[in-house]
Amino acid sequence: MNNKEIIDWLLQGDVSIQYQTYRDLLGEERKELKKRIETEGWGKQFLDKRNENGHWGRSFYQPKWTSTHYTLLDLRNLEISNSCKPIQQTIEIILKQNKIKDGGIHPIGTTYNSDVCINGMALNYCSYFKANEKYLESVVDFILSQQMKDGGFNCRLNRSGAKHSSLHTTISVLEGILEYKKNNYTYRLDELIKAEKESQEFILEHRLFKSDKTGEIIDKRFTKLSYPSRWRYDILRALDYFRFAEVEYDERMQDAIDIIIIKRNKDNIWNLQANHPGNVHFYMEKVGKPSRWNTLRALRVLNHFKVNN
Repeated sequence: MNNKEIIDWLLQGDVSIQYQTYRDLLGEERKELKKRIETEGWGKQFLDKRNENGHWGRSFYQPKWTSTHYTLLDLRNLEISNSCKPIQQTIEIILKQNKIKDGGIHPIGTTYNSDVCINGMALNYCSYFKANEKYLESVVDFILSQQMKDGGFNCRLNRSGAKHSSLHTTISVLEGILEYKKNNYTYRLDELIKAEKESQEFILEHRLFKSDKTGEIIDKRFTKLSYPSRWRYDILRALDYFRFAEVEYDERMQDAIDIIIIKRNKDNIWNLQANHPGNVHFYMEKVGKPSRWNTLRALRVLNHFKVNN
C-alpha cells in the first residue's frame, strides 16, 4: 500500500483510530470524532462493561486485564473524552478508597506496600481524566519516594529491595509524569520534571532495550510489537512516549527505530505480534494480523523522528 492507501485503511478502523490518525498523521483535530469514542466502537464496549458499583471486573486490580485499573488505562489510550462522567466518578472512588498509609494506590492481596508501576499508570489516567489535585498529592509523594539512584524506577524496590531500575516500571512512571505535566498540575512539579529527565536518560543509556554493560538485548520481548502494552515495556511504547513528550531524536534511539522499520510487512503496515496473556473484555485486534494500532503508532514515531520511511 502507498501512503494514501495506508491512511485510508486507518480511517476505516475504530473511531479512536480515526481520531488519532487525523490528529497525529494528518494534523487535524477532529473534536466530533473524539466525542464519538464514548458512544460507539471500542470506547462504548469498555463503558458498557462498567458495573453498578463503578468498577470493572471484580475490583480495582482484579482480574487482569478486565479490572478497573487496566480498563481505565485502555480508555485513556483510546483518547476518550477526558470529561466522561462515569470514568471521573470511578477515579474519585479509587482515590478515596484504594490508598494505604504510604500514600499510594494499593493493588491487591496481602501486599502492604504500594506498587510504583501501578501508581505510575494510575497517575497517567487520573491526570488525563482531570482528577482533583489534592487526591493526587500522596500518589506523587509515593512515586518520588521510589526513584532509584540510576534515575529510573522499579516496583520491587519497596518490597524486595531491587538494586537496578526496571524499564517496565520506568516507562509507566514516565507516562504518568507526562500526563500530569500536560494537564497543568503543579504539586511538586519541579521534582517530577527532574525525575522525568533522569528516567528518560536511564532508558536512553540502555538504547531502549539493551544492557548498559554488555550491549546485549535485555529481553527479546522488548522488541515485539504488542498492544495494549498493559504494564509491559517494549520499544514501540518507549518511542511513542518520547514522541508524545516531544523529545528530539537521540542517536541512542536508532537501534530501536531500525527494528521498527524492519518489522514493517510487505504491505507497508505493521502486524500485531503478541498479546499479553490474561482475561480481556474483548480483543481489539488479532495476533499475526495487520494492526491499525501498531501501524498508527509506528508511523507517528517515524514521522516525529523524521525517519525517511
